[in-house]
Amino acid sequence: SGIQHPKDRSSLPFFQVRLSRRRWAVVLLFSSYSLCNAFQWIQYGSINNVFVRFYGVSAFAIDWLSMSYMLTYIPLLFPVRGLRLIALAGSALNALGAWVKLGSLKPHLFPITVLGQVICSLAQVFILGMPSRIASVWFSSREVSTACSIAVFGNQLGIAVGFLVPPVLVPNVDDVEKLAYHISIMFFMTAGVATALFILVVIVFKEKPPHPPSRAQALIQSRPTEEYSYMQSILRLLRNANFLLLMVTYGLNTGCFYALSTLLNRMVIRHYPGEEVNAGRIGLTIILSGMVGALISGIWLDRTKAYKQTTLVVYTMSLVGMITYTFTLSLGHLWVVFLTAGMLGFFMTGYLPLGFEFAAELTYPESEGTSSGLLNVSAQIFGIAFTIGQGQIIDCFGTKAGNLLLCSFLFLGTIMTAFIKADLRRQQANLDNEQTVSKSLLQSLLCPCY
Repeated sequence: SGIQHPKDRSSLPFFQVRLSRRRWAVVLLFSSYSLCNAFQWIQYGSINNVFVRFYGVSAFAIDWLSMSYMLTYIPLLFPVRGLRLIALAGSALNALGAWVKLGSLKPHLFPITVLGQVICSLAQVFILGMPSRIASVWFSSREVSTACSIAVFGNQLGIAVGFLVPPVLVPNVDDVEKLAYHISIMFFMTAGVATALFILVVIVFKEKPPHPPSRAQALIQSRPTEEYSYMQSILRLLRNANFLLLMVTYGLNTGCFYALSTLLNRMVIRHYPGEEVNAGRIGLTIILSGMVGALISGIWLDRTKAYKQTTLVVYTMSLVGMITYTFTLSLGHLWVVFLTAGMLGFFMTGYLPLGFEFAAELTYPESEGTSSGLLNVSAQIFGIAFTIGQGQIIDCFGTKAGNLLLCSFLFLGTIMTAFIKADLRRQQANLDNEQTVSKSLLQSLLCPCY
């Protein structure tokens, strides 16, 4: 399976491989508007009980504001082809959705806030599949995993800010007018930041660097454009057994993370009434420790290239973290919850860039945007199923039963991860090309042209 490389590698054109200084600006800007979009995903869920009272709707209706992000992604998965066009679309929709939400500052205007959230969820379609694509197009093979981690960072940091800031900006006050005023401050700040980031994308973001940053990227750029077919690429990926296993296991892990994030406020408030701010801080702890985990795993992968072993260890520890969190949530000690949530986040959130990078290795030379997109579709499907399922179980049987549901699926994912073979095609392409260049140089030295 996969696109066949030319048999005579020595006949490939030579590309000048050089790194662009702009690469860090591109990945940091992407991280920033991804942050803003992720903040808008969780800003309702992190103060679920406050919005339930303000709009006079059920907790399940507020959960759907989070799940709308997952739902719109599934049918609207676009091929990540033109990086600049997709960056413009993502940042523009993100800003537009933020401004629409400012029209929903009265209790009877819940449909307007739904519309704004759906527009933001459309922006996410142009954001989630980008990290590994930006890393491959702009960064060398030695930097690619670290760059992917930084790109995923933005999204994680946005969720962290979404847990921390709304409980502080929107206190749980009784006066509806005061509540509307506090919500308006949050919405105005978000819209201002989103607009500034869109303007920066217009100015800074470029399609690709002047020269390919790696030999693997040079190979892809040497391929005629008409040779690429999006549907053919998807069909090839779905025939790749290792990628299919990764797609399911990634969906299970990330789906658990989505459900946990969406329902965290409800779970913490159930055991610790009135602790909205600490519920947000627990969410922040999960994300920040996960960002440390993601960075460490990215640097580790760049050094060792041990994709399979690292993924399996991180997945197993996610399961251990989830079990520990499940049995300590109801002990009555918030500091214990902070501790176990931090451990869970370190591995569960740290797994996200690992999945993207492992997929890029298993599926080379297919577009990283396509493989990332399929991983994300899997994550959204499981995310919706787990959020609804866990929410219903929490309402009927309590938080422990709901969390045990996630534990059982993480156990299944760990077993499946063990069966993925480490077929590292991108690494092999880089090695083959280095050998080809070395051979050609040797031949030119031994047999100089007349």
